[in-house]
Amino acid sequence: MEVLFVVILVLLMAGALASGFPVAFALPGSAIISILLAAAAGMLATGNPDAFFAQGGPTNWLSAGVTNFRGIYWEVERDTLIAIPLFVFMGIMLQRSKIAEDLLVSMAQLFGPIRGGLGISVVFVGALLAATTGILGATVVAMGLISLPAMMRNNYANWLSTGTIAASGTLGQIIPPSIVLIILADQLSNAVDQASSLRTNLYKAATGEFAMPSEFAVSSTSAGDMFMGALVPGLVLVGLYMLFIFVVAFIRRDIAPPVPFEGSYDRRFAMRVTLALVPPLTLIFVVLGSIITGIATVNQAGAIGAVGATVMAGYRLYDGKARTYWPAILAGGAVVAILIITSVWHVNIRAIHGPSDQLGVTLAVIATVVFLIGVVWSLIRTYRTNETLQGVMMETAKTTSLVFIILLGAAMLTAAFRGFGGEELVKEFLLGLPGGFWAQFIIVMAVIFVLGFFLDFIEIAVVVVPIVAPILLADPSANITAVWLGVMIGLNIQTSFLTPPFGFALFYLRGVAPAAVRTLDMYKGVVPFITLQLIALLIVGANPPLVNYLPSRLSLLGETAPPPQNPRLQACIEEYVYQAFQEEGDTIRSAIQTAKGWDLSGVPKTVAGEVTRAVNGAENAFQALDDARATSAAIAAAAGTYDPVRTEVRRIEAALRRNAEELEAAQRRAGQLQRQAPDEVEDIERLQNRAEELTAEKETLMSEMPSNWDQVHGEFKKLLSEEKRAYLNYRRVVDNAYEPIQTFMRVLRGADQLVALESEIKALADTIRTKDPEVAMEEIQAVEGRVGDIEGAGDIRSALSKARRELRTTNTRQPDPDQALAEHAEAVAALEADIAWRAEASDALLPQVEAYEDAIDDTIGLRQQARLPREVALYVASCSSEHRNISLNF
Repeated sequence: MEVLFVVILVLLMAGALASGFPVAFALPGSAIISILLAAAAGMLATGNPDAFFAQGGPTNWLSAGVTNFRGIYWEVERDTLIAIPLFVFMGIMLQRSKIAEDLLVSMAQLFGPIRGGLGISVVFVGALLAATTGILGATVVAMGLISLPAMMRNNYANWLSTGTIAASGTLGQIIPPSIVLIILADQLSNAVDQASSLRTNLYKAATGEFAMPSEFAVSSTSAGDMFMGALVPGLVLVGLYMLFIFVVAFIRRDIAPPVPFEGSYDRRFAMRVTLALVPPLTLIFVVLGSIITGIATVNQAGAIGAVGATVMAGYRLYDGKARTYWPAILAGGAVVAILIITSVWHVNIRAIHGPSDQLGVTLAVIATVVFLIGVVWSLIRTYRTNETLQGVMMETAKTTSLVFIILLGAAMLTAAFRGFGGEELVKEFLLGLPGGFWAQFIIVMAVIFVLGFFLDFIEIAVVVVPIVAPILLADPSANITAVWLGVMIGLNIQTSFLTPPFGFALFYLRGVAPAAVRTLDMYKGVVPFITLQLIALLIVGANPPLVNYLPSRLSLLGETAPPPQNPRLQACIEEYVYQAFQEEGDTIRSAIQTAKGWDLSGVPKTVAGEVTRAVNGAENAFQALDDARATSAAIAAAAGTYDPVRTEVRRIEAALRRNAEELEAAQRRAGQLQRQAPDEVEDIERLQNRAEELTAEKETLMSEMPSNWDQVHGEFKKLLSEEKRAYLNYRRVVDNAYEPIQTFMRVLRGADQLVALESEIKALADTIRTKDPEVAMEEIQAVEGRVGDIEGAGDIRSALSKARRELRTTNTRQPDPDQALAEHAEAVAALEADIAWRAEASDALLPQVEAYEDAIDDTIGLRQQARLPREVALYVASCSSEHRNISLNF
């Protein structure tokens, strides 16, 4: 019966959408009606409203709805959605202030004289507007009103003109900043949590271990990652559009002729192009650049974009009047001044320590006030000029409300879909497909593509993604990243704006196109661009680094980069070290041999022993890594035989789990009917027969299990254990070979620090003799702390600590200054001995140790660095951007 209500839910939603009923009410309405029908049917048939729910009942669905409502509107972790109204405001403000129009006209005049140039300029401007506005309707309408008449006047084929405009207008959905990407990031962040649970359960079922290694965890994503991941695919799509127009224009010269510029390319033209092009490019650079460099979060970048668009609108709406550019000059100059001030002074009101700091803060406050004057001045202009600000605020509120209402309605729909077991049905269908992950992925992408003919991107993103994304992300055979999946879905969703009959770009363009342009021409024109989008989808799908590299690079080079010991980085780091060993192995071995000849006779035996063991152990790193790689090679060799058997066994085990769940449900339902409705003999008998069928099916599945599976699995599991031990041994070897060298360097460098403290430590004798014991204890403790900061000075600190304890008053004893002085004398003796040997060893050994450390720090010592060196980070970013199959561990 649950399946029946899933069908009812889907049919209600599809019918409501097809009839033109508002999406914001169609999604939650379908959920509410289907939930009420199921509850009523349960009450009438069994007296239990939960009877026809696979999970919980109406109460659980209501609780899930409240949870989703709170998740969308109140959870701090989902504050990325705040960026939506900010970017919407920025886009509408740029469109209403005619900045987008200026850009389009200038680029058309610049590129028009070459064959196909007008079409290429439309694509170029579409890409720029995508990176500034991201508003589909505004872009398509603006380009349709301005460029379509020009293209028609200059004998461009109608199908090419309309196709170019419609396709270019959709670029805002994939080129950041994009509302689509923000919504996808939000949905995928939740999907990652579910996928992590699914993968952990897979690992537990396959290995019997409760804890899954963190390197096998599902990678998460954020709006910033999605922006960076979509940047290159967006540019690839722009390049394909331009290449197509360029090639078609040269093959068929009559459909895209050159458009001569009637004016002259003089200084005035150059100034007009500069004013049209530079401000939007600057805004793009500031918004995306602030995200890329880590200066601002996505929300903060959205606020920057909104303010920047307002300042630009302030001078564009006032064009031709007095003091046109004054607000922009004030705001821009103030920003430059703030950047200079913060680079010269450490601006912190709470940390003013002198006249210099006070001057820096004062200048920063003045610059900030000037900036605010420029922004407020621009706001006043947009408010007074044609009520632009009011219109932008109203459109922003409408668009944002629509998005959030749809998000809430989709959450209610998804909760109902899960309540009826729809998610499990989808999961069983996808997991039951032959061909593994790629078969599932292709089916999902095909469904999204078909849905794009009828649904908007928001409905697809918030309804389909939460259902299918956890299944795809959990698969260890592909081990895809969430950002790659999000960008692939984003590229696919983008086609929904072009696909007839409900492509929104077609609707917008039809509304502004003259009657001479037939709708059939528009449909014909978008077909090649839809094909290009699918080609871009294939290119990105076949080359994951196009998506993954930039987010990975920014993560590894950022201020919050993960340390080199992060488990997820080890495979790529070890690949880098192995290559370095092959290329620089002789140099590193030579450095080790030189280190073995160090004269450590003047160094304390404990310290010398640790250094000697470290140097000797460094030589073992080469063999340890070779041994580890040999175990990986053995696994690769055995995988050809093992993997097909493992795949078949995991398929049977998954079928057995589904069988067990269905059998339990049938038996539970039959028992429930026998207790609550014993007269329903036919249903009880049907359920009992189904239980018998499932029992027989279970026996059949068990018989299909390979007879030698336990042996094969045991042997391969042994190989995996050997590999794990080998790599752990390598990591232990390199850590033990490098950490004592770092410690030894700090010890040698500590000689000067001890000399600086010598007089203060010796002066404590007078403190012990002349001052109150409590005061003396405080002074000794302060010196203790500074001594403790010096590497290898533990014996000195210990002696001082003993001296301090001798001054303590307790119930059983009084302070003993004489004994404290004796302990202090021990501290002074240890200090003098330490200074002596450290000074001598520092002069003789420190340059040699530093040279040795420099030779091994990015190989043997790589794991002990505070962060990855730039060269290594770039290598690891490139390496980790590929998807790595980890299914053999499951």
